[in-house]
Amino acid sequence: MTECGARPSETNATYVFAVCQTEGNPHADGLTGVAPDEPVRSLRIGPLTAIVQTVREADFTDEVWQRRLTDEAELERYARAHHEVVSAVAARFPTVPLPLATLYNGDERAALALANESARFRTALTRIARHAEWGIKVYAPATRSAADDAPEELTAAAADGAGPAPGAGRAYLERKRNLRSRREQRQTDSLRLADAVDADISRLATESRRLRPHGNGAVDERRVQILNATYLVAADRAAELDLLVDGLRQRTGAHIEVSGPWVPYSFVGGV
Repeated sequence: MTECGARPSETNATYVFAVCQTEGNPHADGLTGVAPDEPVRSLRIGPLTAIVQTVREADFTDEVWQRRLTDEAELERYARAHHEVVSAVAARFPTVPLPLATLYNGDERAALALANESARFRTALTRIARHAEWGIKVYAPATRSAADDAPEELTAAAADGAGPAPGAGRAYLERKRNLRSRREQRQTDSLRLADAVDADISRLATESRRLRPHGNGAVDERRVQILNATYLVAADRAAELDLLVDGLRQRTGAHIEVSGPWVPYSFVGGV
């Protein structure tokens, strides 16, 4: 989208994918970007380099972009194009990715605005240099025993006209209390497991971010996600991460999913 406070140009704008730290040319040749008819190129901003592309500003007005947000396929196409450029540059240099659809009214405006943020870029680049982002998701089995259904079975028997046995009411309430207690204990155990896994991986990682776990999906409702986190891990410790996760799987019995390595989008701060 057009930079805040700028009047839309009737011609072109400068789309910025990322800022990287390199003294040479990042060699962006061959990348398609979001405008296939224009080359992806570099723009010097002091000691740093921005990866940019000339685009038609009319294609990125607020109105056009709002319509694009409702078209899942079109939005995915732009997101993939943006990510491909960022990933290609980040594979060679420390790189701070910028948000999708970061636009300025020309190279001069882009260079000035980015130069004003150069201190924040340098801080982020120092933090993520020779690091990658890894996603960790932990699932605990959503166990359900036959005893969990006992109160419902009692209710069904009553509905069929069978009279309750002596003391059935007290037994029903006791089963209800036991069921609630078991559920609370499972929740407590799951929270402890999530905290333990997060603590172990955080000790290996340089930084970490804990996200809200996703709800149960239709693919496998037997699993409950109890940890959804992302970690900034030094490149030379990736093998240690694999060994650590394998050990956690064996020790806890939990299903642990690992994704990555990714460009460290989650650890570049508010740039």
